[in-house]
Amino acid sequence: MSKTTSTYWNPLAPEQAHRWRWLEGLEGQVQELVLSEDQATGEITRLTRFLSGADTAAFGGKAHPFPEEIFIVSGRLFDAAVGLWLESGHYASRPPGEVHGPFRTDAEGCLVLDISFPHRGGEGLS
Repeated sequence: MSKTTSTYWNPLAPEQAHRWRWLEGLEGQVQELVLSEDQATGEITRLTRFLSGADTAAFGGKAHPFPEEIFIVSGRLFDAAVGLWLESGHYASRPPGEVHGPFRTDAEGCLVLDISFPHRGGEGLS
């Protein structure tokens, strides 16, 4: 199997608002829109939208047993794990097990493109 495909469309257009889903426990703060996924491997490409004032401190930092890539499309996002404000243009290719977050935004909010590769898990990670 492979990742889903689609023709050109604009996920940021107002008529696509119904496709965005709240992240569980972060309703009113963080939304996601899956752009492409592979049901067999769990690989996904998605947009994550952190609204103005979003704060994920209640969930603490996170680490995954697989690599992921992130690209800040717009806005600003503070990553407490690295003590850095990520701004438009910042990119990371995170190895399995790298801690990130918690995150918070300022008044501007933030839009992130992320790609996760669960089938490429790291050895020996819990």
